[in-house]
Order: sequence, then structure tokens, then C-alpha cells
Amino acid sequence: MTTLTTRRPIRPSGPTRRKRRLDLTVPLFLSPTLLLLVVFVAYPFLRAIWLSFTETSLLGGTLGFVGLDNFRTLFTDPSFGTFLRNSVVWTVGGVGLQLVFGVIGALLLNQRFRLRGVVRGLAMIPWATPSVLVALIWMWLLDPNHGLVNAVLTRAGLMHSPVAWFGSPHTALATLIVVDAWQGIPFFAVMVLAALQAVPEELKESARTDGCGFLRVFWFITVPSILPTVLITLVLRLIWTANYIDLAYVLTGGGPGIASTTIPLASYLTAYKQGALGSGASYAVVQAAVLAVLVAVYIRLTQRREA
Repeated sequence: MTTLTTRRPIRPSGPTRRKRRLDLTVPLFLSPTLLLLVVFVAYPFLRAIWLSFTETSLLGGTLGFVGLDNFRTLFTDPSFGTFLRNSVVWTVGGVGLQLVFGVIGALLLNQRFRLRGVVRGLAMIPWATPSVLVALIWMWLLDPNHGLVNAVLTRAGLMHSPVAWFGSPHTALATLIVVDAWQGIPFFAVMVLAALQAVPEELKESARTDGCGFLRVFWFITVPSILPTVLITLVLRLIWTANYIDLAYVLTGGGPGIASTTIPLASYLTAYKQGALGSGASYAVVQAAVLAVLVAVYIRLTQRREA
């Protein structure tokens, strides 16, 4: 007679059961961040899309669904072409200046000199200064009657009479671009400076030993090393600058006329000055769509470069 012995099933060990429990901790830790994204990003964005298809007043509420009427009105408005051109000039001009002078500033701050830490700290002051305060500072500096800039240029013989920098349709947008670049250059410089400090000195010394001059070392070693940081900083500044309305709103209010009005500023003025939330939201949706296309192009180019 044979006796059959059956083994009891082996229970999962302690670590395995603990691992199953730990699987729930990931969504628990992510839930506060996801909640904030839903409340402060997803909901406002979806709400703006919905408003763009409605006739909604700031005081009267939603009056009805109008479909594509807001977008039809937007694209047939003669002023929209000016808003679009101003947005392109504002974004490309401002970010272009920040790119050029930010890289130059980073190269200078990367050199060894006395009080380098102090100079680096002082260089961040424009970026750390609130936008409204920056606007007030430049409003005083560029005042046509008592401004320091006009006084210096007039006494130097570079101008015959003071210029109303923010009061002329020929100079308002260009002046805003310069002020925005002054505030944004330090951020660009610090980002590029961090990338420069990560470039191995041994690699540059080896190139110099082989007879490479400053320009060859910079172009073949430094530039490829800092290029990823420059590109991501460029994209961030493009998005931020394209959506930035603080300086224009305080300094010119979009004027004279609509000479310095960009699409985001037109969205704000339409929604909160004219009280037409639906029409204002349509500007915001168009702006978001354009930026989404630019980001998609950047991601595609980055993937091709890494492939």
C-alpha cells in the first residue's frame, strides 16, 4: 500500500506581498500632482475651449452655443493679421536677443576673474525682479521728458529731440522687445553657464594641445556639448515669451492703437476689457494650437537627432 503525500502550496514570501502593497503607493504619491494638474491646467484649458464655442459675457454669463462663429469673426477681423505679426516679431525678436546675449554672457561668466560669484549673483537681478517693477523702471528710464536714456542720447548728439519710445507706433514694439530681452537674458545665461561648466576641461585641453585655436575648440567641442541645453532653453523661452503680456499691458496697453498688441494680449483685452469671454477664449485657443504645433515639431526634430 502506497501513501501519497501532498505538499502544501507555498505561500508568497513577505517581500512579494510587500511589493504588491507598494504598487499602490505610486499612484498615491502622484495623486496630489495629478490633482493640481487637473485643477490648474486641464480644467482651465478645457473650459477655454468650451467658452470659445459659446457667446459668453463677463457679466451676463453664457448666452448660447455659437459653434465656430467666434473663430470666423477672429479670422475675418482685419486686426488679427496685425496681432499675428506682432506676436511673431515679439517672440522671435525677444528670444533671439536672449539667445545671442545669453550665450555671450554665459561665456563671460564662465571665465575666471575676481568677484565672479558676486557678478553672477548681480546678473540675475533683472530675472528676479517682478515684471511690474521692471516696467516701472523702464518707464522712468525712457520717459520722453525726464528719462535718463533720452537725456544721455540727446547730450551725446545722437538725437536732436527726445523720443516717446512707448508712444510711437514705430518704436513701441521694438522697445518692448528690448525690455523683455533685458529681463530674460540672465535666465538664458545661467542655463547655458550650467552646461558650459559640465564640458570636460580635459577634452578642451587635449584639443588645444593638438593645435586647435579658441574658435575650433568652441565650435567642435563646446557647441555640441551645450546644444541640448540651448535647445530646451530656447523652446521654454519661446513658449514663455509668446504668452507673456505683463510688460506690454503695463507699458503700452497694446498701443499706440494696436501697434504692440499680440494675440495673448488681445485675448485678455477682449475677455476682460470688452467683457466678451467667448471671443477672448477663441484667441487663447488659437495661440495654444500654434504653440502645440511648435512643440510637436521640436519633439520630432529631437527624436530624429537622437535616432
